[in-house]
Amino acid sequence: MSGLRVVVVNGSPSRPSRTMGLVDVILETLGKLVPVEASRIDVYRLGLGETVERSDAPPEVEAALRSAEEADLLIAATPVFRGSYPGMFKQFFDLVDQYALADKPVLLAATGGGDHHALVLEHALRPLFGFFQALTLPVAIFASSGDFDGTVLLNPRVHGRIQIALESAGRYLPVPK
Repeated sequence: MSGLRVVVVNGSPSRPSRTMGLVDVILETLGKLVPVEASRIDVYRLGLGETVERSDAPPEVEAALRSAEEADLLIAATPVFRGSYPGMFKQFFDLVDQYALADKPVLLAATGGGDHHALVLEHALRPLFGFFQALTLPVAIFASSGDFDGTVLLNPRVHGRIQIALESAGRYLPVPK
């Protein structure tokens, strides 16, 4: 039996990062609900450079784009920089086919310095995926720097929100074959 093909698009330029600490908890929680086959795209490691057209994308970038487009569930995870997602994160999605994410379930996740950064979910990420006609899941997940010890997510309220988000997401996810 195959699991749900989950692809994380990680917008964090750091490794390790709080963003991936949050995603690790999301994937662990999701794995308790359904079988999961997870992979990760670190946009900062792709070397997008001056790639502005998909036809100019190197093979490893093309493979990453196809992986994101073919996922059963896409997790768009990013830290907040200056009130929005980082430019490399956006550059990656600039190369995604305009209709490839139509009706695809997308879980939005972000980390930031304080709670006011949570606005990135509704004012930057939802509009981005709205352009693609993606199915952004109703409950998005945000964690601020105070919710972590290093990259380990400690705040039980955020853990609870992850549980709520994934339980409510079940009706939007395809059944693994």
